[in-house]
Amino acid sequence: MEPHMPLSVLRCIDCGHTHDLNDPVYVCAQCGGLLDVEHDLERLRPLISRELFDDRLRHLEPPFNSGVWRYKELVFPAAPDEMIVTRGEGNTNLYRAPKGLAAWVGAERLQLKHEGENPTGSFKDRGMTGGMTHARMVGANSALCASTGNTSASMSSYAALAGIQALVFFPEGNIAMGKLAQSVAYGAVNVQVQGDFDACLDLVRQACRTFGIYLLNSVNPFRLEGQKTIVLELIQQRRWRAPDWIVLPGGNLGNTSAFGKALHEMQQLGLLDRIPRIAVIQAEGSAPFYQSYREGFAARHSVKAHTIATAIKIGNPASFYKAKRTLEWTKGIVESVSDQEIVDAKAMVDASGIGCEPASAASVAGVKKLIAAGVIQPQEEVVALLTGHMLKDPGVIIDYHQETLQGFNSPYANRLRTIKPTLDSVESLLRSARVTAG
Repeated sequence: MEPHMPLSVLRCIDCGHTHDLNDPVYVCAQCGGLLDVEHDLERLRPLISRELFDDRLRHLEPPFNSGVWRYKELVFPAAPDEMIVTRGEGNTNLYRAPKGLAAWVGAERLQLKHEGENPTGSFKDRGMTGGMTHARMVGANSALCASTGNTSASMSSYAALAGIQALVFFPEGNIAMGKLAQSVAYGAVNVQVQGDFDACLDLVRQACRTFGIYLLNSVNPFRLEGQKTIVLELIQQRRWRAPDWIVLPGGNLGNTSAFGKALHEMQQLGLLDRIPRIAVIQAEGSAPFYQSYREGFAARHSVKAHTIATAIKIGNPASFYKAKRTLEWTKGIVESVSDQEIVDAKAMVDASGIGCEPASAASVAGVKKLIAAGVIQPQEEVVALLTGHMLKDPGVIIDYHQETLQGFNSPYANRLRTIKPTLDSVESLLRSARVTAG
């Protein structure tokens, strides 16, 4: 390819039509299909190596101190460094599951990639640094998203850094306070829409087309380029050895789409010896992708979503077809888990000292269910994705442990205790709680 040709283009995954990267478009102008950021891997190949990415681990300054921009050549190679909007996102821990949690799940070699350790407390920051950088490059004055909480928190933060006005549409009365508080604090214009998330997203897409506002939901392909780096980083943390399985929650399916693209590109570039299998876990009450998977994708389903895991409470996933492509690339599977399984898994992750929001626990519940079903073998290497911080939805924690979470059992409850202000009361407490003094 000629040197003056762009390193990346926007390409429709359905009809192949291309768009310039400077066009603020989110679906194909020809057929309405989803767009990929397609990189010229042959031209980038001489620049990319494991050694390059390992060397950048020593950087203390932007952009390469970021766990997203460390992999700039695979995210947005044409972005000028001075235009990048970053908070040093990524660089999240890959935990070896504590023995008690691993035994409860039934996994001998379980690791947890904790994206709740990002600056605003969720994986969304990885995508937002890519999306907001593109917004700045195309001269956007305002950005809009539909959100159940995490996207709004992230977009509001990055928009404030970029000097861009953030507007957020929420489903009315259906957002965790820990997430709404962030969006308010970061200065966004916050609007409740009388409808569910899918109605919000539909309105956002119409408003962005009509009024020229920059769209920052996961249909934005630059967000998915940032989210790819979750997989890049976890593979690098494993010394470039792929696990047998990567298991993640499925809501709008942006991460599912991004993970498949990352693994496909890494294999093409020789960064990966083999592709791990992907398992997507949906909540039973919000499982349209699972329904389609069970029927061999004979039809695309949508549902009226309901689940305690608000971050994946989505009935018509925007990235459905990209996620389906991921299953094809990775011999992937889809499973669903009940809300009871989710809150119990959350209680166990929390009690292990790591913690996560409810949607994150779907991945751990999914691993447990798939091991019990014989789909995942106990000795296989599994990485489960935790997508958000445990304080994103503190109400669920307190209600579960106080056994006041309506409609749920709390078999792993850690109830608050009340005592009188006397040493006798303390002594009695120590005996009943089996606490050793000294």
